[in-house]
Amino acid sequence: MFKKIGFMLILFVLLLAGCSGGMSQDDSSKMSSEGDMNSSADMENASDDIAFSESEEDNAVAGEKSKAEQKADLEANESADQRMVIYNAEMDIRVENFEKARNLLEQKAKAYKGYIVQSDSNRFDGEQQSGTMTFRIPQEHFNAFLNDAEGLSVQVNHRAVSGQDVTEEYVDLESRLKSKKAVEARLLDFMQQAQKTDDLLKISSDLADVQEQIEQIAGRKKFLENQTALSTVTITLQENEVTVPKIENDSLNTWQKIKKQFADNINILLSAGSWIIVFLIGNFPILLIVGAVVAGGIYFLRKKASRGQNNNVDSNS
Repeated sequence: MFKKIGFMLILFVLLLAGCSGGMSQDDSSKMSSEGDMNSSADMENASDDIAFSESEEDNAVAGEKSKAEQKADLEANESADQRMVIYNAEMDIRVENFEKARNLLEQKAKAYKGYIVQSDSNRFDGEQQSGTMTFRIPQEHFNAFLNDAEGLSVQVNHRAVSGQDVTEEYVDLESRLKSKKAVEARLLDFMQQAQKTDDLLKISSDLADVQEQIEQIAGRKKFLENQTALSTVTITLQENEVTVPKIENDSLNTWQKIKKQFADNINILLSAGSWIIVFLIGNFPILLIVGAVVAGGIYFLRKKASRGQNNNVDSNS
């Protein structure tokens, strides 16, 4: 009896152990499958995060590129607006009245904050006037002044406009000036720290050279600024209308003309007599010698002729 009960207990324990082992395997498989699912989900989430971060990075890069391009375009537009160009213009025009046109051009130049550099005029045959004027006009009023000058004319014979872009040279001068000033600052620091006389002399010499170069660069830079700020306009004016001389109302009468003619003749005679007297007195020594020679020659010829006549008379007798 006890053996059967013991056998049943052993069998029950074995069955219980087998069930527990199967359950543990099922649990482990479930746990492993759940772990795999969790890991795959984590990987998917990670990949999604990576993809999202990459898309964000791409968007950021694209945004930066667009901003950079916009900035470059803006700088290009600003540089185009700030280009430094030296403008010169030449005009040859005909006007109805020279003096009036010249005065109007001077007034226009003053109104545009410009000034006249050179002006000359001349008159042909005592009637027609012509001349040349050179103006310095602010660049923003350059075209307006040319149009005003053309509006004063009755005919435009010649108009030429030229420009010289000096932007690159100006930028280079600014860069060189900045570099030279940095060198100057370093040399000044070295001079303060130098203790030997030789070092001070060497630094002073280098500093003088650098400062001279700075003055030259600054002078050239200022010249370009002035040339670009003010444009040069040269205008040649030619008068178109002919001035007719006025008829004199106060003409001389006949008696006045006679007196004038008589006085003119008296003046001519007095002038001739004065010239003769001056000639005779001034050349008296020479005339005396010449007169003596001529008189001696005449006397000799007459004496010779008289001797010839006497000889002929003697031969006839």
